[in-house]
Amino acid sequence: MRSSAARDRKMPKSLPIALPITLRMYRRLASGLVPLAPALIKRRLKQGKEDPARVGERRGLSRDVRPHGPLVWIHGASVGEVLAAAALIARLRDLNLRILLTSGTVTSAAVVAKRFPPDVIHQYVPYDSPRYVARFLDHWKPSLALFIESDLWPNLILAGAARRVPMVLINGRMSPRSFPRWRRMHGTISALLSRFDICLAQSKIDAERFSALGGRDVVTTGNLKLDVPAPPADPGKLERLMAMTRGRPIIVAASTHPGEDEMLIAAHRSLVGFFPQLLTVIVPRHPDRGSSIAGLVMASGLKPALRSREELPMATTDVYVADTMGELGLFYRLSPIVFMGGSLIHHGGQNPIEAIKLGAAIVHGPHVFNFADVYEALDASGGARQADTQEALVKQLGRLLAEPTVRDKMQRAASSVVEQLGGALDRTMVALEPYLLQLRIEMGAANA
Repeated sequence: MRSSAARDRKMPKSLPIALPITLRMYRRLASGLVPLAPALIKRRLKQGKEDPARVGERRGLSRDVRPHGPLVWIHGASVGEVLAAAALIARLRDLNLRILLTSGTVTSAAVVAKRFPPDVIHQYVPYDSPRYVARFLDHWKPSLALFIESDLWPNLILAGAARRVPMVLINGRMSPRSFPRWRRMHGTISALLSRFDICLAQSKIDAERFSALGGRDVVTTGNLKLDVPAPPADPGKLERLMAMTRGRPIIVAASTHPGEDEMLIAAHRSLVGFFPQLLTVIVPRHPDRGSSIAGLVMASGLKPALRSREELPMATTDVYVADTMGELGLFYRLSPIVFMGGSLIHHGGQNPIEAIKLGAAIVHGPHVFNFADVYEALDASGGARQADTQEALVKQLGRLLAEPTVRDKMQRAASSVVEQLGGALDRTMVALEPYLLQLRIEMGAANA
């Protein structure tokens, strides 16, 4: 049923005009740096951070043609944000709406190409210069803009608002690190957040932070990542991996960051004395770290294999480095024990939901503020185990390897938590209803 807030919401609202001096200076600086863009692009190309065939998109240029009719533009920073929008995009496509999806990384573009239907148009987000942003908006003329989480580019937001594009922040998150920094720059963040017609926050505390920073219509809808379907896996590749590892105890360390690999390798060395055939699979958050991780494995006296070199885990392989993109679904299906990366260091923890949906028992470090509500509920229910130290990491992983009944109990508890915390997709669709109704009216007029 449509909420009273949704019924009463009107579009577009009057927009604030005055900009704080910080944003005025930012706009001038961004304009002045345009001549340096070729040098920046050249450097990023050498680093593998840009697609040489599509660098024009960074300057607001596109070879693709804008489709006829209403166009919903969805922007997310990288892989996590793009995948968070997957179920929402499916719902919007069911309404016959065309989708423009922008992101800023090569890895996210690869994921879109692999995981999304071909009619979802992907573009690299333009560099945040007024000139490039104007080109982008002139070409695509979006009917509705949805920004995911917290990737807030000032010129992109200000230009969209100036053109009266209805703008919504979805799956909004304000981390405990970002909040005090933005609070010291309240005028700046308020000028940006107030350009959004509505902010849809992941949690109550996120909603409170957005309201305190100037969000003018903030609603708690929950975390879309809880409604993301389990990642796919190639059946043939899975069957081959299972055949190569049959009978071996396996631990998957997912989305690891620098500083964690060493601890996982050390944990393997401690555990292999009790589980002689143990295989540890390390899936780095950034695949280009594969070779350096393999070097750490060899330096510790263990034998690695690298998936990027099309190597398979042989009987003598101790650590399998899965340094490829888009295959987490494969490895989650391979092991019932998953360590979630980004949590032993002060990164904030990676998303455990996909692993849980594929039946994993979760171990994580103490730094999980990116998904604080989820991990808190998991820990309280017994659906996950926290390891604060190297010794605790070994202890928790060892217990799960030794006691299948404990794993099964954790898996059931974790699945229950995910089910209870779900529903963000439905709540997001309710909040978007007035905007989508307007687009359907426009579609009807265009087809009349």
